Amino acid sequence: MGTRNLIVIASLLGVFLTPSLATDNVNENNQGNDGGNSHQTVSINNNKHVANIDTNNGWNSWNSVWDYGNGFMATRVFSKKSCIVAKMNKDVMPDIVVIPRLISERKKAGAQGPRPKELRFVVSKTRVLDLTPFGKNIEALCRGLPTYVAHEAERMKEANFFYSGICFHTSILWIINIGFCGDVSFK
Repeated sequence: MGTRNLIVIASLLGVFLTPSLATDNVNENNQGNDGGNSHQTVSINNNKHVANIDTNNGWNSWNSVWDYGNGFMATRVFSKKSCIVAKMNKDVMPDIVVIPRLISERKKAGAQGPRPKELRFVVSKTRVLDLTPFGKNIEALCRGLPTYVAHEAERMKEANFFYSGICFHTSILWIINIGFCGDVSFK
């Protein structure tokens, strides 16, 4: 096999592999009913199987890392100066490769689209002392912050969630709403 053939094969591999290794970015600016502005960015690294969600909304800003490789997600809540780690429910959370398509479809459908999926977690009062088991991405997000583990709340089929305690809600560009609830002071 000559050098010319190897170059052609390498070029073809590059063309076909590039989309699977690419990073997808989705940006959305929202102006809420109260006149406030928020900006959400979803960055996906298909090579590392990690999605980063950044929501800039003043004191209600938060960052989240969804690490599909190890099955955990973490959310850093700026107003609480803390982090919450939870196991990902892959039956409810969208697959990393379809997130850009889902967001695009939701933008086109607007209010007429299907309701976002929902997950509710109960935050433990016990602080995580070692972030290593959750992987490097989550460790980097939560390093130096009080971090708590959350467990998915059970709910009966078709029942609405109800919790009388304090909840922190995240919404990822119209495709999934996640609530973290608990009596934890987050400090």
